[in-house]
Amino acid sequence: MRNITIAIDGFSSTGKSTLAKQLAKELAYVYVDTGAMYRAVAFFAMNNNFIKADFFDKKALIDSLPKIQLEFKYNSHLGFAEMYLNGENVERQIRTIEVSSFVSKVAEVSEVRSKLVEQQQEMGTNKAIVMDGRDIGTVVFPTAELKIFMTASAETRAQRRFDELKQKGDDVSYEEVLKNVVERDYIDTHRDDSPLVIAEDAIEIDNSYLNKEEQFAAVLDLVNEVVKTV
Repeated sequence: MRNITIAIDGFSSTGKSTLAKQLAKELAYVYVDTGAMYRAVAFFAMNNNFIKADFFDKKALIDSLPKIQLEFKYNSHLGFAEMYLNGENVERQIRTIEVSSFVSKVAEVSEVRSKLVEQQQEMGTNKAIVMDGRDIGTVVFPTAELKIFMTASAETRAQRRFDELKQKGDDVSYEEVLKNVVERDYIDTHRDDSPLVIAEDAIEIDNSYLNKEEQFAAVLDLVNEVVKTV
C-alpha cells in the first residue's frame, strides 16, 4: 500500500483531531495537530502578556518567535503525541477556553503562520501523515492525495466543546462556548492570510448527525479508495 498525505480541515470543534488520530492509528501514520501548535503560540503570548482581552502586541510576539520551540512527544499511555512548548508539556494548558479565545487572533499573524507552515511541511516530507487544521489542504499540502473538510452547525459544535470542557472540570457556560465558536469561525474565515476555505478538491463532511464511529468508517472508505488509485 502506497503512503499518502491526508489533509483534514474544517471549523473548530468538528472533531478533526479525533478523526485524524483514529486514521493515524489505523494506518500507522504520523499524526500532527496543527491547532495545538497555534494554541501553544497563543499560550506563549498569554504568559508573556503579549495578548489580553483588549490588547495584542503583535510586534512583541513576532520578535519572540525565534524563542518559541514546539515539539510533539508521543505519550504511550494516552496513545497520541502531546504538545511541548520550550521543553514543557503544555497539552492540558492549551485546551482551555481562555486559550481558545485568543488562538484565532494569533493565527492571523502572517509571521506566525509562516513559521508554523514551514515546520508542518517539513513533517510531511515523507508522506504517511495525517494533519488537521485550517489551511492544510489549501496551503500546507495543496497536493495532498486526500483532502477532507469537516463542518457542523455552530450550536452542535458548541455543545460538544462545552461537554468536553465540563468533563475536564472547567467552569464555563454553554453561552460562553457558543460565543467563542462563532467568533473563531468569523476570524478564521475572514483573515487576510490563509483564511479557512474549502479546497476545490476537498470532500466536505457535515458530521452534525454522525457519531465518531460512523464518521471514521466513512473516511476510512475514502482513504482506501484513494490508495487504490495513486
